Amino acid sequence: MAFDGIFTMGMAEELKLRLSSGKIDKIYQPSPEDLVIQVHTRQGNFRLIGSCGSQSARVCLTEDRYQNPVTPPNFCMLLRKYIQGGRITDIHQKDSERILEMDIEAQTEMGFMVSRRLIFEIMGKHSNIVLVDLQSGKILDSIKHISIDVNRCRQLLPGVIYQYPPAQEKVPFKDAAEDHTLVAVSHETDGKYLLDHIGGISPAIARELAGSADPLGALEKIVEDVRQHRVCGVVYVDEKTGPREFHLTDLPEYDGLEKKTFPSLSEAAEFYFSHRISSNVVKQKALPLQRRVKAALDKALLKKKRLGEDLLRAENSDKYRLYGELLTANIHAIQPGSAQVTVTNYYTGDPITIPLNQRFSPSKNAQHYFKKYSKARTAIHEKQTQLQETEEDIQYLNSILLNIERADTEEAVDQIRDELAETGYIRPQKKKDNRRKKPKMSPLTYVLSTGEKVLVGRNNKENDWLTTKHASKNDLWFHTKDIPGSHVILPLQPGQTAEDVSPETIYEAASVAAWHSKARESENVPVDFVPVRHVKKPSGAKPGMVIFTHNTTVHVTPKLPEGSGSAGADQL
Repeated sequence: MAFDGIFTMGMAEELKLRLSSGKIDKIYQPSPEDLVIQVHTRQGNFRLIGSCGSQSARVCLTEDRYQNPVTPPNFCMLLRKYIQGGRITDIHQKDSERILEMDIEAQTEMGFMVSRRLIFEIMGKHSNIVLVDLQSGKILDSIKHISIDVNRCRQLLPGVIYQYPPAQEKVPFKDAAEDHTLVAVSHETDGKYLLDHIGGISPAIARELAGSADPLGALEKIVEDVRQHRVCGVVYVDEKTGPREFHLTDLPEYDGLEKKTFPSLSEAAEFYFSHRISSNVVKQKALPLQRRVKAALDKALLKKKRLGEDLLRAENSDKYRLYGELLTANIHAIQPGSAQVTVTNYYTGDPITIPLNQRFSPSKNAQHYFKKYSKARTAIHEKQTQLQETEEDIQYLNSILLNIERADTEEAVDQIRDELAETGYIRPQKKKDNRRKKPKMSPLTYVLSTGEKVLVGRNNKENDWLTTKHASKNDLWFHTKDIPGSHVILPLQPGQTAEDVSPETIYEAASVAAWHSKARESENVPVDFVPVRHVKKPSGAKPGMVIFTHNTTVHVTPKLPEGSGSAGADQL
């Protein structure tokens, strides 16, 4: 990522232009590593976000809304005490480093004006946000405490004199054009040389400068453009993996990707990080659930295997009944204490050898075989019931895995977690935010080529709501045959029946159902469709599990309607 010294310089210039003389109205800390500051200026209200996350370190303006905890963290409370209500006097970059400083004048409880500095250190996993008293130079607090056990050279703790990170032995990029040690730099210089000798530039910028005829001249032009506010944000996006790189200047090495240009650096940075972070956060939140569900699925599959073996043994129990009958018929011919006896099978006329327990009498051996037979026959019914329940569990867990794989927002993952807690697969969270709203049902919506709309459930709870509460009795319900997938509803007009729907519409809706299933990468996928009135949810069934009759099956290739985007149903 390219939040390097040059981008920090550009961001400092942009924030100084927007926020200087602004008043700090509110301060929030939505997460342990993120800080949001609302600033009131003559141009309007702005929200500044500063993050010290290892993969999300940044400081920029934001339009996004963040959910705040019920109880503010200690660092947030301290900032409210010391700088809320204060006025921003200056925003600048520390030399050519990835450090942005915000000077603030605030009033103490006694009415005296004091100067404090909020320092954003944007340095990957070493990033931090520190509040310093300018008169004493002491740290009032930092969002991450760094003790002597972590770093012997530099501690970030309340009461300690603030020290900047050790400077690298490189020429600052602002002075590179005038430094005599770099005079020999030419277009033959590679990016690694520039990266090793010039401080504050990212690898992407180093490679870009190395490709120009005059690397130092090109660097000087970029710096001058930043100072004159002649730059804009640029983000390069990969269709499959999302944003790949961003900066305040073009990076030709990424020309094969989609290029997005933004009028401000803040918009570019927030677009990059919001898309990257949301993807990473979703994956991080979904991974533990995925592991738990896979473990439960493996356990269910093993149980199914063992039940199948037990059932097979139970179904082969007729020999125990035969042993009991033959022992009873030949009881007087059996010597007590015998280990086995050979008698004639009067069903076939062939001799048969029956094992005996030497400790028991012949009659008790016969009773033992009759009891074993009776127990096996009872087990068949119990094992069949357990096997059916286990197969339903496997089907349900497969649907949950599919939902986790397709989840693209934190809200979707939270809904899956709540569902798993309700069904008993995971423990409910002990501490819940009481302000957390009940998730709104907003199934995906696609417009078919014929103009009709189809609704698609994003998870099992939404599938239930869509099928049992939202859809009307005459609407058509689609689902892949014996394959985990979403419920798909094709709404019909009042008085319209399935016979009135064109085959093209049926096949197109079925293709959407196949796309939102585990068979997305397959071809010739079977999809059942039936009027909703024939779809029932059994009492006590798990979320998303239904039974249906009067169905028709079509075979389609998974595909979404051409030119059709998806949206929540509440957005239509």
